[in-house]
Amino acid sequence: MDSEPEPPVVEVTVAAPPATIWPALRDPELIKRWHGWHYDGLDEEVAHIYASDFTEDAERHTLRLGLETFSLHPAGDSTIVRLTRSPRGAQPEWDAYYDDITEGWHTFLRQLRFGIERHDLAERRTLFMAGATDRPAAELLGLGEAATQPAGSAYKAALTTGDEWSGTIWDRTDHQVFLTVAEHDDSLLVLASQPLTAERPAGGSMVLLNAYGFDETGFADLERRWTAWWSTVTVAG
Repeated sequence: MDSEPEPPVVEVTVAAPPATIWPALRDPELIKRWHGWHYDGLDEEVAHIYASDFTEDAERHTLRLGLETFSLHPAGDSTIVRLTRSPRGAQPEWDAYYDDITEGWHTFLRQLRFGIERHDLAERRTLFMAGATDRPAAELLGLGEAATQPAGSAYKAALTTGDEWSGTIWDRTDHQVFLTVAEHDDSLLVLASQPLTAERPAGGSMVLLNAYGFDETGFADLERRWTAWWSTVTVAG
């Protein structure tokens, strides 16, 4: 009999000591500055994940959240933030979303790293859109060429939303690319492909902007324009 595959491990290396990172895993107000995106249920989501079923060891910097485990590992002047997922099948009611949840952790831990390293976990605004598209979000935005470049590459593009943005390809995974936005106080744009699943037969794309340096009016304008653009590029699932 084949052995069960090892649970996925998601990790990032953050240029900060464990003592700086640990509060960002325990203080709900700090968690909301990197976990997910803003919506009416974010407070409840953070409370459920980080405070409803947990075991922590602050001295060893380990945190068990249900069946998922965070651990912090010093690496010189930096820290490896590691999330070890529960095995597939450990929570059958979530198995249909297992890969999506893993991808979500890839996004969130990079938002943690970016928030700490580039903004000292300052407040952010977020714009989130996901749905079925006939092409990758990067291509739909006019960032198709930029999104193929290796991390560290510079980009400059006229977006199909009417914005002219530039920055660097900050990081990438198999399914996601992370771009900085110089024009908006070093914001972070996350573009992800969502594979075919039984629940998502057409596949799809995700766009997530971690926005810094916007006032309320400026962000409302961007949100209005991007939401209108998104409605023109999504297709029936």
